[in-house]
Amino acid sequence: MKKIALAIENFDRFGGGAESYAVELSETLIKEGWEVHFFGERWGGEPKAAVFHPVSIPGYLPSWLKILLFALKHRRLVRRENFDVVLGFGNTICMNVYQSHGGVHWFSTFRKVYCEHNPVLRFLKRLTILLSLKQHVRNWIESAPFRTLPLPRIIAISDMIRRDYVRYYHVAEEQIDLVYNGIDPDKFNVKLLGKYRQEVRNRYAISEEEIVFVFVSYDLKKKGIEPLVKAAGILKQGAALPFRILVVGGRPYPSLQKMVKKMGLTETIIFTGPSKAVAEIYAASDVFVLPTYYDACSLVVLEAMLCGLPAITTECNGIAGILSDGKNSYVISHPPDGAELAARMQDLLCAEKRIALSMEAVQLGQLYTKSRNHNAMLKIINEVATVNRQNDICVE
Repeated sequence: MKKIALAIENFDRFGGGAESYAVELSETLIKEGWEVHFFGERWGGEPKAAVFHPVSIPGYLPSWLKILLFALKHRRLVRRENFDVVLGFGNTICMNVYQSHGGVHWFSTFRKVYCEHNPVLRFLKRLTILLSLKQHVRNWIESAPFRTLPLPRIIAISDMIRRDYVRYYHVAEEQIDLVYNGIDPDKFNVKLLGKYRQEVRNRYAISEEEIVFVFVSYDLKKKGIEPLVKAAGILKQGAALPFRILVVGGRPYPSLQKMVKKMGLTETIIFTGPSKAVAEIYAASDVFVLPTYYDACSLVVLEAMLCGLPAITTECNGIAGILSDGKNSYVISHPPDGAELAARMQDLLCAEKRIALSMEAVQLGQLYTKSRNHNAMLKIINEVATVNRQNDICVE
């Protein structure tokens, strides 16, 4: 039986993008006859057939040392066994397949800095990042596969990430496999609309006449909640139709609450908090909005599109590489601007425009399924196992 090792701090079906992706990919690997081993600090218990290897990191240590220790302990642990494939997600220095869900560290970090609107504070934040030992340690770890000879199989989850790899690490484009994320159409689809739409709208006291924009993220600020609030304020002043905004995931922070109140949007914006039934909320919504400062390839955009929601996102979201602006979605500039976002939201208050984009969104979403992603990953993983079975797979 072929053996594969996956490493991430928290293996959790209901966690972030990489955390849930690792769990779902491992389920497919197990079905295909692989022996799957998890190396991490926490595990949600799924899939049950996986073998979990705890990587214990003392909580009192500084963050830079925790990151470094995880990578070093992982390298030591995987060398104890003979794995055919070691899949790294960007937090380890030992792998022969690399698929980062975060992209190039410095690029992603500095793009996110734009969420600080004050130019002086933004400059200070950039300076703090450059002086941060944590940031340099993370960059050193995430650069590991590009220092390795022979080069591991490098997988980019979007064309934006592939371009960033070429630009920053000076690798040839043909050395990088492009495998976009995929969504399970059994969990996210337009059939949910008839089943849950009225129930969820009743739950949040939303009338059928109101157009609902939905935003999904646990990291509200970095995914563009403040430009969205500004856009809502602009839209409210001139909108001919009533609308609401559902914010799913993160809780509002104090300055955001003040901002919402100051702009008179307390009744317009609903913070639902975390949810394990996001598909049901999509069914109650009309448009998906994620004016993110950075995303390697946002899964939630694909989820929403499969549920029939046209999406609005930014050019610094890797998923924008497969979107057609004005046809199945809107792609706005980076950093996201409230006025530009409001104009796109205004367009989608029109039922005719919204329905046209919705139909195209579903068709696109159906091309990027979980099975397509997993089949592409399995092909790469099996090729690596065949070539490297007798080789040392660890990074020295």
